[in-house]
Amino acid sequence: QVQLVESGGGLVQPGGSLRLSCAASGFTLDYYNIGWFRQAPGKEREGVSCISSSDGSTYYADSVKGRFTISRDNAKNTVYLQMNSLKPEDTAVYYCATASWVGSSLWGDFWGQGTQVTVSS
Repeated sequence: QVQLVESGGGLVQPGGSLRLSCAASGFTLDYYNIGWFRQAPGKEREGVSCISSSDGSTYYADSVKGRFTISRDNAKNTVYLQMNSLKPEDTAVYYCATASWVGSSLWGDFWGQGTQVTVSS
């Protein structure tokens, strides 16, 4: 079965950390750009980070730059998003997806089911 499965979400206090995982089955992740996206209640989905299939280059939205780190482990067919110094405004459902660039916008093509991240004291 071809699927992406996110895990690692949860409730964390402001300033805390979480590591999200995006595990693929049925296909090989390193052939694809992989993006992390998030959607907060009442807001549009936004592209948070992306890692390139070709050279491993990375992209971060300004809102998370310096706090989030994307990485991939090809042996485990998994992409990670390390999130540090979390803020309440990071609260959202986080999704991973195979990704592509349309102009300067990051688009998701094949999606996982999402994992909830809540930052609250």
